Amino acid sequence: MKLYESETTELKEIYTSGIRKEIIAFANAKGGTIYIGVSDSGEIIGIDDADFVMQQLSNTLRDSIRPDILMFTNIELLEEKDKTFLKITVNQGTKKPYYLSDKGIKPSGVYIRSGSTSAPATEDSIRMMIKTTDGDSFEMNRSMVQELSFNSLSKELEKRNLDFTEIQMENLGIMTSDKIYTNMGLFVSDQCKHSVKVAIFQGINKSVFKDRKEFSGSLFTQLADVYKLIDFYNGTKASFHDLIRTDVRDYPEDAIREALLNAIVHRDYSFSGSTLINIYSNRLEIISLGGLVSGLSLEAAMMGASQSRNERLAALFYRLKLIEAYGTGISKIISSYKNTGVEPVFENVEGAFRVILPNVNIEINLINISDLSIEDEKYLSILDLFNQQDRSEYSGSFWATCSEFENHHSGQSQGSGNRGPLICPYTVFIHLKDVNTYKRDHHDDQIPRPRNYQTFQSEFQRMKHCT
Repeated sequence: MKLYESETTELKEIYTSGIRKEIIAFANAKGGTIYIGVSDSGEIIGIDDADFVMQQLSNTLRDSIRPDILMFTNIELLEEKDKTFLKITVNQGTKKPYYLSDKGIKPSGVYIRSGSTSAPATEDSIRMMIKTTDGDSFEMNRSMVQELSFNSLSKELEKRNLDFTEIQMENLGIMTSDKIYTNMGLFVSDQCKHSVKVAIFQGINKSVFKDRKEFSGSLFTQLADVYKLIDFYNGTKASFHDLIRTDVRDYPEDAIREALLNAIVHRDYSFSGSTLINIYSNRLEIISLGGLVSGLSLEAAMMGASQSRNERLAALFYRLKLIEAYGTGISKIISSYKNTGVEPVFENVEGAFRVILPNVNIEINLINISDLSIEDEKYLSILDLFNQQDRSEYSGSFWATCSEFENHHSGQSQGSGNRGPLICPYTVFIHLKDVNTYKRDHHDDQIPRPRNYQTFQSEFQRMKHCT
């Protein structure tokens, strides 16, 4: 009998521990056969102490390869011309990728067949095998990192008098029945590399950084640490009504909490990028990767419809009472801004979801001229107008007629106190090249005032396009 190496056949003169790689490669491919006691040229040279070699092989299959591969292999003792050799049949496995237990699910531990040799698999091919085997639920796919600890999660469970055993880990989806950690396990482990990046800027754009931090580790640790940092920058404004003092935070705490929870629980962790949080003087933005789950529109989500991308993760947060009910996050954010004069903004695009929380203690146009681009500086007077949002003392509107404007600024206005200047609509256009286009659609003596930040932005951009 003459044997030859091929994509499905491997020849070995003697047994070595390296044979594990060949077994793994065949199991990750379409199967194959390994002969021990056969030279590279295909000549049968035999082996000594075949029973001992068979025992070593059995130990290797049981202890060195994961997931369990024993049911997909068969070892036979053959003889030819008084020479004894072994035939190992490896069938295609159903729980790919198979890997060296001491290396883990990474290129140094996963092998595939390439021609007549076995080679390390790439990370992309490993991910493809995992997805093919485990399905589309990324959180329940096997993690490529298996050296995990759960100190943070254990503390969270202990606070709530909940057990944390291997049975619980399986029930929570942290590990499989084969004792292999899932991506869900990676998310809540101390080794989680998915991060949240927070940047604090001076003003309303990204020109000047005040601070920046990145948070990794267990999602529970990230949640607590990120919230603490945002809370540090969440200022308070005091106001007095008679003798009663009222403190108002820049950003409603409920809005921050819900927006942050939504970003952490519902983001798409198959993307390697970070969740981004940007804090400006007039707003806070949270950008999470993945966008809404396919088939769920922004309108439906705002109505309370819910479809979780990470069901096991959401269930764990719910069990820990960090989430009160499914589908209530957006409505809570909106409710927290009731009677503030501003509204949160939600934007869903392919691959990302953004929540914009306006600062309730900063009027729309409290902007330093240094924060504006050169192009926008000439529109500073327009921005200043919107600081007068509701001054009904003046002719039923904070917009004044030309005569009122002139009388007020010449000192003839009575009882104005410190209510601020009257605004003449013509001053809006003092730096504009041509106002006729805009005037065609409005009365000369009154220009509609926006009711919130969104409509202001829209109106401001429309004004610019009229120049």
